[in-house]
Amino acid sequence: MDLLVDLDRSRPRLGDQLAVALRDAISAGRLTPGARLPSSRELATELRLSRGVVVAAYEQLVAEGRLLSRRGSGTVVAPVPSVVTPPSATGSDLADVENLPLRPGLPDLSLFPRGAWRRAYEHALATVADAELGYGDPAGAPRLRTEMAGYLGRVRAARLGPDDLVMTTGAAQAFAILAELLRSDGARAVALEDPGSPGIRGHLAHHGLELVPVPVDGDGLDVAALERTRAPAVLVTPAHQFPTGVLLAPARRSALVDWARRTGGLIIEDDYDAEFRYDRDPVGCLQGLAPDVVAHLGSVSKALAPALRLGWLAVPPDRRAQARRIKAAADLGGPVLEQLAFAELIGSGGYDRHLRRARRAQRESRDALVSALAEKLPGARVSGIAAGLHLVVELPDGVDDAAVAARARAAGLGPVALSSTRLGPPGPPGLVLGYAGQTPNRLADAVDRLAAVVGSAA
Repeated sequence: MDLLVDLDRSRPRLGDQLAVALRDAISAGRLTPGARLPSSRELATELRLSRGVVVAAYEQLVAEGRLLSRRGSGTVVAPVPSVVTPPSATGSDLADVENLPLRPGLPDLSLFPRGAWRRAYEHALATVADAELGYGDPAGAPRLRTEMAGYLGRVRAARLGPDDLVMTTGAAQAFAILAELLRSDGARAVALEDPGSPGIRGHLAHHGLELVPVPVDGDGLDVAALERTRAPAVLVTPAHQFPTGVLLAPARRSALVDWARRTGGLIIEDDYDAEFRYDRDPVGCLQGLAPDVVAHLGSVSKALAPALRLGWLAVPPDRRAQARRIKAAADLGGPVLEQLAFAELIGSGGYDRHLRRARRAQRESRDALVSALAEKLPGARVSGIAAGLHLVVELPDGVDDAAVAARARAAGLGPVALSSTRLGPPGPPGLVLGYAGQTPNRLADAVDRLAAVVGSAA
């Protein structure tokens, strides 16, 4: 096992390192389904660890479904589950269900605060009133909307109250509500940043909206180009543009709000990874600047886990009643116990503590990836590193980034071609690389393989 587990004893959290090493060995196929692991006592002796550290690592991987532990049979690697690709994955690299190294779009799922979430959920079960277990307010549990309004005001400088919020099943439902709201107002098109998220483009197109690309430069969305499109609404990621990582400049923010107020347009603000900032101060959300023309949405998919399906939407006051009606018609409301558990996690301070831990871990992964790229691809321009969970590597002119991404996928990597994020004119070739959930060693190995792919393509 010492060949599979490389512990850095100069760093803390040896148990976390052990869990990560075993997880990576399983994902890479070095530990195959059915392989028997040493007993916790044997492995502790072999690696010179306390038995409690090994037991905790085994329990973590059993909880994740990667190991099976049965009395009398020891601990073995779990069989590989069959994977069903969701319908939304069609045509989108970002929706690939495999968590390959360098794949953007997923958080570090191993950081999910299982203990804190269990306590919050148990508190919700113990305190929920019988009446709350019926069909409640389709906009969401009042306690969660109150906690979310306070959190967004404190962390994102939003200007909203509990009645302004609609809790959704992730950002996907928020986009679906907005698409129906726009269509009911007679809108048939929505402008989007270009480059932008292929997954969101596909989602809005599925709901019947024509997509109008608007170029992005170093200051964010080109508002003058937006004006020329005559689109009735625009989707932006102002705090951390996807995928370039640029921040919407103050002058562009003012110009965008002025556009919306002059034309009656709607600004849709996707605050998808606002919690993760490393080298710059956080900026307030657009909704706090102009709640009369901004629809603000977000989710816990990057901060906690996509599986929770918890998101939120706040629309301008004149559209609030309509958004609530659309939500009620869609599902009569969301999962109350999960909403109450999340409210408890926020109110108890557990959510803030988790985010502080997650930021430290993601920054360490970001630094490791940047360092590996500087060593293995020294001529490549790296951008978008100040925030978020991904960065962009520009490739030499003339390189087919889609072909590079395909070859990287064959090598067991998950980068996304920058060209696949564009609707409009072509731009410099590049790759979007994710680093969440990857250890420094795994990132170094991934960049080694990526450098070989890029070298052969160049």
